[in-house]
Amino acid sequence: MRVTKRDYKDEYNKFQSGGVQKKRRALRNKNRRKMEAGGRVSKGDGMDIHHVGNTMKVISASENRGKKTGSVGDIRARGGKK
Repeated sequence: MRVTKRDYKDEYNKFQSGGVQKKRRALRNKNRRKMEAGGRVSKGDGMDIHHVGNTMKVISASENRGKKTGSVGDIRARGGKK
């Protein structure tokens, strides 16, 4: 198996530069800043803001990024067939 380098510029142009993604990212950043201002999180503390619908809660980054979900991408990443 040959591993190729990731083309981050191409990924940004295809996905992250789109208007919808920019707005979502801006909202996530805004929510993080609100939590920082309220003293709930701070830079480098290892905590993430977990968005559940319209509510937010602070959980550890490892817990937030390691959640098993039913999404197709997650199932494939864990070796499933969907």
